[in-house]
Amino acid sequence: MSIEVKDISKSYGAQKALNNVSFSVKKGEIVGFLGPNGAGKSTLMKILTTFLIADEGTASVNGHDVTTDEKAVQKSVGYLPEHNPLYLDLYVREYLAFNADVYNVAKSRIEEVIQLTGLTPEAHKKIGSLSKGYRQRVGLATALLHDPEVLILDEPTTGLDPNQLVEIRDLIKNIGKDKTVFLSTHIMQEVEAICDRVIIINKGEIVTDKKLNNLVKDSQQVIEVEFDTAVEEAKLKTLDNLTIAKNVQGHIWELTFSTDKDMRPVIFDFAQNNGIKTLQLNLKNRNLESVFREMTKK
Repeated sequence: MSIEVKDISKSYGAQKALNNVSFSVKKGEIVGFLGPNGAGKSTLMKILTTFLIADEGTASVNGHDVTTDEKAVQKSVGYLPEHNPLYLDLYVREYLAFNADVYNVAKSRIEEVIQLTGLTPEAHKKIGSLSKGYRQRVGLATALLHDPEVLILDEPTTGLDPNQLVEIRDLIKNIGKDKTVFLSTHIMQEVEAICDRVIIINKGEIVTDKKLNNLVKDSQQVIEVEFDTAVEEAKLKTLDNLTIAKNVQGHIWELTFSTDKDMRPVIFDFAQNNGIKTLQLNLKNRNLESVFREMTKK
């Protein structure tokens, strides 16, 4: 496994940031790590990158323990923190050369990562004069300098405009063809665009860990139906697998079912059997954002 986390817990005083968190990530996966603010995402990423030590449990990256083998972990990981630390007065190549010395990698690698991250048109400029999108590219180039097997990215597209978002997403997806990518973000479209799998954390605990397609498919089914007359909620609750019946307005109901079976024919038959007509019957589209809200509102 590229990343292995077992029963990790971490507290800040009386505040429990992580509570017995466990998961693993295989080589070559692009995994989205999602959660509300304060859920524990950054804390776990800092533990995986050896910036923090867990109170309990174990974690390893590429087989190296994050507590007892920090140097080997650091060599295996490329890390882009949420607040990208850059020396704004340095030129792009100058900054990358400085980091190349830190990593003890060949200077030829600088031109490789410049080309890989699309920095060539801006490589002659000072970092302080670059747009936010190109500054993120400099951060990614720095994380890739030592050719790590695992990339850990904390909010890599925060503050980018729509065009920059697409560019950085495409860049991460391209990099993910050869490396394991573990990224945290609040942007659901970003995860849907580039991730194979989603882990959602809430209040320091993992609430779901599934392939992206399965996560959306396995979520609850919501159908909006309009009847031609009033229908009592008690009568609707006789429908199989119904979990929530919400009256939207007038004779319009939003019905939630705990099944992936299409329940529209069942609702239609229910209406006919009770002498009611259905004026509209719509399956509401499910997406990652709606699943996220369900998983984290508790």
